Amino acid sequence: MGENKDYTELGEDREQEGKDLNKKKVNWKKEIWEWVKIIVSAAVIALVLNNFIIANSKVPSGSMENTIMTNDRVIGSRLSYLFADPERGDIVIFHYPDNEKVYFVKRVIGLPGDTVDIYGGHVYLNGSQEPLMEEYIREPMVPDIPMHFEVPEDCYFMLGDNRNYSKDARFWTNTYVKKEKIIAKVLFRYYPKIGKIQ
Repeated sequence: MGENKDYTELGEDREQEGKDLNKKKVNWKKEIWEWVKIIVSAAVIALVLNNFIIANSKVPSGSMENTIMTNDRVIGSRLSYLFADPERGDIVIFHYPDNEKVYFVKRVIGLPGDTVDIYGGHVYLNGSQEPLMEEYIREPMVPDIPMHFEVPEDCYFMLGDNRNYSKDARFWTNTYVKKEKIIAKVLFRYYPKIGKIQ
């Protein structure tokens, strides 16, 4: 009788070990499934954020210094112009009109319907005799040949803050940026340091 009891207990122990092993397999599969759900959720959130909420851009040149430095990474809000128009002085991320695969970051200077005259190292808007006040430019603009621009409806005229070293609307083949090509309003830099952009 004692031997039968021992065999019975041994069988029960093996049965319990089998159950524990199956439980571990189930837990292992469950844990993998939980990780898959987390990774997929994070990817979907990142995709939605990057395509509908924010725009991320690197500024590879010094054309916006000292407002945005070379190689700064900036974040823009895609929602800013959903129910409002860009304003003069906004810094925006947009499709470069001469190659729309490339993103540019510049400051809005001319609004739809504006005339923009550049002479004597200053910008003049809509026939004004007073130059546009631009505290943000890095250094005075070196005078060049006078330039005159007439901004079409639904378009914007963009200049860099570092005027003497900026490839901006003054020199593009397709001078103006259509509103639909403006991706986002730049809000802040996040690398190499964090700070609000104005």
